Amino acid sequence: MSPSPYLRAVDRDGKTELAAAGSWTASHATELERVIDAVDGDAAVAKAAAINMRGIEAFDTYGAWLLERLIRSHEARGQILPIVGLAERYQGLLEEVRHVNREATDAKADANFVVLTLETVGRGVENLGRDLVMFVNMLGSLCFAAMAMVLKPRSFRLMSAVHHLDRVAWQAVPIILLITFLIGGIIAQQGFFHFRKFGADDYVVDMVGILILRELGVLIVAIMVAGRSGSSYTAEIGSMKMREEIDALRTMGLDPVSILLLPRVVALVIALPLLTFLGSMAALYGGGLVAWLYGGMNPEIFIARLKEAISLTHFKVGLIKAPFMALAIGVVACSEGLKVRGSSESLGLQTTASVVKSIFLVIVLDGLFAIFFASIGM
Repeated sequence: MSPSPYLRAVDRDGKTELAAAGSWTASHATELERVIDAVDGDAAVAKAAAINMRGIEAFDTYGAWLLERLIRSHEARGQILPIVGLAERYQGLLEEVRHVNREATDAKADANFVVLTLETVGRGVENLGRDLVMFVNMLGSLCFAAMAMVLKPRSFRLMSAVHHLDRVAWQAVPIILLITFLIGGIIAQQGFFHFRKFGADDYVVDMVGILILRELGVLIVAIMVAGRSGSSYTAEIGSMKMREEIDALRTMGLDPVSILLLPRVVALVIALPLLTFLGSMAALYGGGLVAWLYGGMNPEIFIARLKEAISLTHFKVGLIKAPFMALAIGVVACSEGLKVRGSSESLGLQTTASVVKSIFLVIVLDGLFAIFFASIGM
C-alpha cells in the first residue's frame, strides 16, 4: 500500500523548508487536500525558502495540480516558493501543469449594436447559403440515384419503399382525415358566421371548395407530413449516422443514397398526393356537415352548389403541388439527418431544424405555385 502524503515545515541550515513525502496521487485525494489546506494557512510557511520534494514516492497530475495551487497561492501574496529535489521523471508533468490557466482573461468589451446586427445578418446569410448548397447536393444525389434505378430497376429496394409507403401513407390516414375534417368544418362555420351578415350563405360553399382544393388541403397535409414523417426520417438517418452505419455502408462499397434515402423519398412523393386527395375529401365532408348542422343548408343543396363552384382545374392545382412539396420535405429531412454528429443533442437539434425548414419550404413553394398558376390562368 502506498504511504500517505504529508507536507510539513522543517528547519534546515537555519532556513525554514517545506518537506514533502509519501504518495501525491489521486488515490490519496482527501488526505492530500487536507495537508495542502493546513500548510497553506500556516504562518510558518510564509518563511519557507523552498519545497523539498525528495521524499515523494508517487506523483500524478492530481498531486501536481495541488502543488501548483499552493505555489500560485503564495505568488498571489508576493512570495516565491521554489521546488527542489523533485525526481526528473516527474518534472515534465509539473512543467505541463504550471502552464495551465496562466493567461489572464481579458474583460469582454461591449460590442456595438450595429456590429452585432451585421454579424447576425452575415451569419444568417452564410447559414442560408450553406443549407442551399447542401439541399442542391442532396437533390442532385437523389437524381443520380433515380437515374441509376431507371437504368437498373433491380437495384431499387422495392420492399423498403413499400415499407416506408405503409408508414408514411397508410398509417397517417387516420390523423390526416381527422385534422382536415376539423379544418373544413371550422372554415365552413366561420364562413357562415360572417357571410350570413350579408345574406351570402351560398358563397360559403364556394369558399370552402376552392380554398380546400387549391390551397389548404395540400398545405395542411404537407405540414403534417413534414412534422410526422420528415422528423422521423431525420431521426432515423441521424441515429444511423451516430452508430456509424452509414460509414459502414460506404466501406462495403454501397451507396447510402440509393440504399437509405431514395426509397424514403419515393415513398413520400407517392404518399403525399394520395393523402392530399383523402384530406381534401375529408375537409369537404366536414364543411358539408357543418353547413347542414350549423348553417341549415340541405346536403343536396351543398353538393349542387359545390359542383357549380369548383372545377377539375382547382382539383389539379392542389394535386400538382403535392409531389414537389413531398420532394422538398424528403430532401430537407435527409440532409438534416446526415448533419447529425455524435450526440443526442445534435440529433434533437437537427430533427427540430428539419421540421422548421420543411414547413418553411412548403409554405414558400405554395406561394410560388400560387403566383405561377395565377400567371397562366389556372
